[in-house]
Amino acid sequence: MKQTARIITDYEEVFLKDKKYLIHDRDPLYTAEFHDILKTAGVNPIKLPPQSPDLNAYAERFVKSLKSECLDHLILSSVEQLEYVLEQFRQYYHHERIHQSLGRIIEPKHRTDDNAEIQCIKRLGGLLKSYHRLAA
Repeated sequence: MKQTARIITDYEEVFLKDKKYLIHDRDPLYTAEFHDILKTAGVNPIKLPPQSPDLNAYAERFVKSLKSECLDHLILSSVEQLEYVLEQFRQYYHHERIHQSLGRIIEPKHRTDDNAEIQCIKRLGGLLKSYHRLAA
């Protein structure tokens, strides 16, 4: 874990660049040495409270959707492929899927013409599909 902390804090294109906090669970792998390396890089590590699986329900839901709707159906062989898939899923999740909490509307900010042709948007070779009317 010390090596992991060095990797995410030492290089030019670092994972924690310009970040102030790293929130993590109470896994014993996050040792005092791990915390010291993060603090040296200006990142404050924060342990989650014990027995709090539902602390961030939005993040948990996003990860579950990502795994069940996308990653369980793909075999990835490189970090670049994973980054591409994550970006495609992020676009789908935030801009194209039906938002049940918003009255089943897709993009509440955009107006559409109810008589316009329906368009299918396919991502990841058709794994993720959404249907929209063309904008008015």
